[in-house]
Amino acid sequence: MSIVKTEITNGVCAITLNRPEKLNSFNRAMAMELQQAIVQAASNKLVRSLLLTGEGKAFCAGQDLSEAVDGSGPGIEKIVREHYNPIILGIRKIEKPVVCAVNGVAAGAGANIALCCDIVIAGTSSVFIQAFSKIALIPDSGGTFFLPRLVGFQRASALMMLGDKISAQDAYQMGMIYKVVDDAKLREESMNISLTLAQMPTKAIGFTKRLLNESMFNTLDKQLDAEGKMQVEAAATYDFTEGVKAFLEKRKPVFKGE
Repeated sequence: MSIVKTEITNGVCAITLNRPEKLNSFNRAMAMELQQAIVQAASNKLVRSLLLTGEGKAFCAGQDLSEAVDGSGPGIEKIVREHYNPIILGIRKIEKPVVCAVNGVAAGAGANIALCCDIVIAGTSSVFIQAFSKIALIPDSGGTFFLPRLVGFQRASALMMLGDKISAQDAYQMGMIYKVVDDAKLREESMNISLTLAQMPTKAIGFTKRLLNESMFNTLDKQLDAEGKMQVEAAATYDFTEGVKAFLEKRKPVFKGE
């Protein structure tokens, strides 16, 4: 049985964490398989968008602690640097939209992997937990980078220090995630969004993602300059020509992501 399942449908690469008996907690094998799935999706021209979710009743409970404390295991430094950091960078650097469907608990690294995705949709019963302080660790997997930018410094500080359990609705209200849907409709709704994205001008969406990444560091002057340069690249794509032509001809455009 594959620890990370992948399936490509109509331009969407659905990636499913598949250790349901362990609440999809990460061990080295699952981390490496997820990294590989992202790399393969990045190079596959048939893939226009990605959908990340978990099998069973949890999205991801974070690190499998039995591996973390095993003297023969990879050790904390390797777990952070070799398991999680490449996953976060892979999700942010792939110039294709990544939708995350959070089912059930998203704790520790599981929460922060979800929050680094482009669009996060959660089922009504899902919860987000910065669980690190409960075991005397610090938030990794980009948590200290993304969470303050999503919810503000004060809330991020409290959530990380106290390790509060945050409901999907509360996460939505504080701007942590995009949308909350009924549990029974989570897979359908998240797939519909992924399919919609896959039919859009994904080359331009990739450029938008690159600019959003750069906006984390740029001054306004630098960001305006980057936008100008990227707009020139966007205007040189097939999809821009098709989009304008379809608008003038009053028809629906057929984008290729090129």
